[in-house]
Amino acid sequence: MAEPRKRQRVSHVSNVSQTSSNSVENMFTDSQPDGTGAEGRFVEGSILRITMKNFLTYDYSVVHPGPNLNMILGANGTGKSSIVCAICLCLAGKTAVLGRGDKVGLYVKRGCNKGFIEIELYKSGGNVVIYREIHVENNQSLWMLNGRHCNQKAVEEEVKALRIQVSNLCQFLPQEKVGEFAKMSKIELLEATEKSVGPPEMYEYHCELKNFRNKERDLENVVKEKASFLEKAKQRNERNKHDVNRYYEKKRHLDVIELLEKKKPWVEYETTRKDLEDVKKARDEAKKQLSALKQAQAPMLRKIQLIDNQLKPTEAQIKTKTLAIKEASLKCKQKQDQLDRKHKEIEDIKQTLRLKQMEEEDHQKRISNTRLTIEDLKTELSKVGDQPDVTPRINAVNVELRHIQQERAKIEGEKADLRREQDNLCAESRMLEKKLRDMNNMMNAKEEKLRERHRDTHAALQWLRQNRTLFSGNVYEPMMLVINVKDNRFAKYVETHISFHDLRAFVFQKKDDMEKFMIEVRDKLNLKVNSISAPEESCSKRPPSRRIESLRRFGFFTYLREMFDAPEEVMSYLCHQYRVYDVPVGNEQTKSMIKTVIEEPYLKVLYTTEERYTVKRSFYSNKISTSNSAVHPSQYLTITVDAVEKQQLEQNMKACDLKLRDINERMKALQKEAAALDRRDNELLAEKKQLCELKGKKRQLEQKISTKQDSLRQMEQSVIDLKKVEEETKEKIAAVNTHKVSIVAAIMAQMKLRAKLTMEKVYLALETVGLTAEKTKLENDCREGASELKTTDQKCSRLEQRKVQLTEQCKGLLKTAKSICRMQPDESLPEDLHNAFSKLPDTLDEIDSMLNEERSRAECFTGLSESVVDEYNRREQEIKHLDKELEEKSNALNAYRQNISEAKERWLNPLKQLVEQINDKFGDFFRSMQCVGEVDLHSENEEEYDKYGIRIRVKFHSSTQLHELTAYHQSGGERSVSTILYLMALQELNRCPFRVVDEINQGMDPVNERRVFDIVVRTACKETTSQYFFITPKLLQNLQYAEEMTVLCIHNGAHMLPPNQWDEKAFIKRCRQRKERV
Repeated sequence: MAEPRKRQRVSHVSNVSQTSSNSVENMFTDSQPDGTGAEGRFVEGSILRITMKNFLTYDYSVVHPGPNLNMILGANGTGKSSIVCAICLCLAGKTAVLGRGDKVGLYVKRGCNKGFIEIELYKSGGNVVIYREIHVENNQSLWMLNGRHCNQKAVEEEVKALRIQVSNLCQFLPQEKVGEFAKMSKIELLEATEKSVGPPEMYEYHCELKNFRNKERDLENVVKEKASFLEKAKQRNERNKHDVNRYYEKKRHLDVIELLEKKKPWVEYETTRKDLEDVKKARDEAKKQLSALKQAQAPMLRKIQLIDNQLKPTEAQIKTKTLAIKEASLKCKQKQDQLDRKHKEIEDIKQTLRLKQMEEEDHQKRISNTRLTIEDLKTELSKVGDQPDVTPRINAVNVELRHIQQERAKIEGEKADLRREQDNLCAESRMLEKKLRDMNNMMNAKEEKLRERHRDTHAALQWLRQNRTLFSGNVYEPMMLVINVKDNRFAKYVETHISFHDLRAFVFQKKDDMEKFMIEVRDKLNLKVNSISAPEESCSKRPPSRRIESLRRFGFFTYLREMFDAPEEVMSYLCHQYRVYDVPVGNEQTKSMIKTVIEEPYLKVLYTTEERYTVKRSFYSNKISTSNSAVHPSQYLTITVDAVEKQQLEQNMKACDLKLRDINERMKALQKEAAALDRRDNELLAEKKQLCELKGKKRQLEQKISTKQDSLRQMEQSVIDLKKVEEETKEKIAAVNTHKVSIVAAIMAQMKLRAKLTMEKVYLALETVGLTAEKTKLENDCREGASELKTTDQKCSRLEQRKVQLTEQCKGLLKTAKSICRMQPDESLPEDLHNAFSKLPDTLDEIDSMLNEERSRAECFTGLSESVVDEYNRREQEIKHLDKELEEKSNALNAYRQNISEAKERWLNPLKQLVEQINDKFGDFFRSMQCVGEVDLHSENEEEYDKYGIRIRVKFHSSTQLHELTAYHQSGGERSVSTILYLMALQELNRCPFRVVDEINQGMDPVNERRVFDIVVRTACKETTSQYFFITPKLLQNLQYAEEMTVLCIHNGAHMLPPNQWDEKAFIKRCRQRKERV
C-alpha cells in the first residue's frame, strides 16, 4: 500500500550525476500538503516510484512522480530520456520501442558490470514492485516481482493486467519514436487507440470480429464451392440419366443380338445338312453319265493314236533339214561380211593416196611462205640498222628505279611503325573502355540498390538526367551515387555517420535550382524526395580541430573526410552538417583506451572498429556523458568507384582517340606518297621495256632469219615422191581384189547347198500336211464327245469335294451351335431356347438382316458402359450427402453472420462513440489554437473489419483544406502539435494508468508551444485524468502552471549534494530568505 502522506521527491546520485526533483507547489512553502488526497488521485497502474542504479547517466537515483502531470525538465544529456528508458525496460518493454541500442546491456552505465531499475506501481489491493537487474557480460536480466524472483513472462502478464502498454505509441511515445506516430497507418492508430483508451473488451471484440470475418469468408467460399459442386453434380447426373436410359435400351438390343447369334449356328447347320443330301444325289447321277460317255469314245481315240505314231519320224526329219538350212545361211552371211571388209580396205588405200597428195601440196605452200617471210625479215633488218644507241637512257632509268625502291622501303617502314603504334593504342583504348564499362556497371549496381530501397528517388534521378539543362548551377545526383569510399572496409563508418535521408538527397549549388526541382518533382510528379542546398561558403577544406598525428597514440589513423571522395558542393555540405573533417576513426587500440579517449578535448563524435561514440560535456560542470551504438555493415557504399581514376580514364580515352586520328592522317599521307611512287615506277618500267625491246629487236630479227632458213632447208629435204606412192597403191588394190574373188566363189557354193536342203524340207512338209489333215478330221469327229466326257468328269470331282467339305462343315457347325448355347455334345436343344428360337426368323437372310438391324441400333448408343449406371447411382448418393453438407454449412454461415452482427453491435457502436469523443476533444483543442482538426472512423468496406482505421485530418492555415496527417505532408512542428493534441484527447478518456511523451515540443514555434502547453496543463491536471509524463529540455517564459502538476528538475554534476545531506525544509527556508532580502 502507498504511504498515507506525500513522498519527498528527491533523487540521489553518487559522484558523477544526480537528479533533483521537487514539486513546484511545495518549493516555496514551509509545510507538506496532506498526502492522503494526493495518493487518492493515483489510478491503478500509476507510477509511485522509480529507482535507478548504474543505469545510463545515473549512479543512483529515486524519482517520485505525482498523480497528474509530471513535467520533467533538464538540459540535454542530463538524463531525462534515461527515466523514459527505465520505465520502458522495467515494465518488460522491448529495446526496439526506445529506438536506441538494441542490446539491453548497453543501458548499463559505462564502466559498470551491472545495474538495476525498480518501479513501484499503485494498486488498490497492494502496490506492485517490479525489479530488473541487467548484466552487461551476457546481456541477461534478473527479474523480481514484489520481492520474489520470476521470469519476464510473469512481469508482462502483471503489466498487462494493469493496462500498461509501453509498445503502444498512444500511451508511450519516446523521443526517438515521435516521428513514428505520424507514420502510423490508420489501422495501426485504431488498434493503438483501442488498446489505450477503449474498454478492455473493445480490442478483443475487434480481434474477434476480424476472426469471425475470416471464418465467414472461409465459410462463404466453402458454401459457394459446395453449392457449385452440387449444382454441377446435379447437372452431370441429369445428363447421365439420359445415358442410363439409353444404356438399358442398348442392353435390350444386345439381348436380342445374343439370341440371334445363338440361333444362327443352328440354322446354318440345318441349311448345310440339307445341302449335303442334295450334293450326294447329284454326285451319284454324274458318275453314271461319265461311265456311258467313256464307252462311246474308245474307237476314234485308237485311230488318232496311230496317226500320231506316223507323224513323229517325219517331223524329226523336218527339224534336221531346218538346222542344216540355218547353218548354210550363216556361212553365206560370214562370207558376205568378209567381202564387205575387202571393199572397205580398198577405199582406205585410196584415201591414203589422196591424203599424201594433199600433204605434198601443203608442203609446197609452206616452203613458198617461208621464202617470203625470210625476204620480209631481211628488209626489216636493213631498216633497224639505222637507229641510235639506247643504252645510256636505260642506265638512267635503272638509277631512278633504284631511288624509287629506296623511297618506297622508307615509306613502308614508317607505315609499319604507325601500324604498330596504332595496334598498341587500340589495345590501350579497349582496356580503358573495359575499365570504364566496369565502373559504369558498378554505378548501375548502386542505382539498382537505390531503386529497390526508394523508387521515388530513382524516378526523380531519371527525370534529372533528362532535364539537367533546366538548372543554372551544379546539380548532383543522390549522395550515395556520387560518394566514393576509397576502401570498402571504411564504407560502414561513412554510411553510419550520414543518415539515409541525406544519402538519397539531391545536392544543389543554388537554392533557386533546388526550389525549381522540388516544384517539378514533388509537386507535379508527386514524388517523395529529399533535396539539399550546399552552403554558400565552401566548408570542404576546413581543417580539423587537431592534427591526426596527435591522436595516433590512441589508435586513430584518419579523419572520416579522408575516407571518401565527393564533389566540392557535396563535401562542403557534409563538412558543414556532419563535421566529417573533425570525426576521427580508430582501431581496436582506441576501443581498449576508450575511457582515456573520451577525456580528450574537442572530441565530440568518434569511431572505433565496431562502435560509434558520442561525447557530450556539461555546460555547467564540464562533466562528460557518452553514448555508443554499434556500427552496422554498409549496404550502399561498399560499391566504390574512384572518381579521379574514372576522370583520368576518360581523359586517357580522349588522348588515345586523338592519337589514333593523328596516326590515320599520317597513314593517309604516306599512302598518297606511295601511290605517287607507284605511278612513277610504272612509267619508268614501261619506258625501260620499250627501250629494251628497241635494243634487242635487231638481234631478234637476225635470229628469226636464221631460224626460218634452217626450217626452209629441212622442208626442201622432206619432199614426198607421189609417183612411187601411186604405184604402191595400185599393187595393194590388186592383192585385195584377188581375195575378193575367192570369197565370192565360197558364197555361191553355200547358196546352192541351202537351195537343195530347202526343196527336201518342202517334200517332207507336204507329207506331214496329209497326215495332219486326217488327224484333224478324226479329232473333229470326237471333239464333242470328249468335251462332254471331260465336263462330266470335272463335275464328279467337284461334287465329291463338295460332299467332303459339307460333311466337315456340318460337324463343325453342330459343335459350334452347342458350344454357343453351352450344351454338352450329346445333349438336345433345351425347351426354353426352342421356344425363344421359335419367335425368331428361320432363314439365314432374315437372321442376318435382323442382326444387322439390331447391331446398328445398338451401335447408335456409343460411349455407354455399365460404369455409367454405377457412376449415376454413386453420384445420386453424393448429391444427397452434399445437400446435407450444404445445409449444415449454410446454417453455420447464418450463425456466424448472426454472431458477426451481434459482435459488430458490441464493438462498432462503442467505438463510434469513443471516436466521436476523441473527435470532440481533438476538435476543441484545435479550435482553441485557431486551427481545424478532425478525427473519424474510416473504412472503405464496412464488412472488412481488418481495414477499419482512425483518420486524423488537420488544417493549420485558413487558406488550405483539411489534409490527412502523414509523415510527409505536414511540417515537423505541425506533426508534433497534431500528435500531442491527439494524445491529450485520449488523456481525458482515462483508460490507461499513465502516458509518456518525450520532447515532443522540439519542432514547435513559440506560439504553438505556448498553446499546446496550456492545453496539456488544463487536460492533464484534471482530477479525472490519469498520470502524465511530459519531458522537455526547455520551456517558454511566463507559462501558466497548475497546483496539481509536479515539476521534476534534473541536474547532474559533481557539485550536487549527496542524498543524505539533502534537506528540503532548509532549501525552502533559504529560498524564502533570499526572496525577502530582494
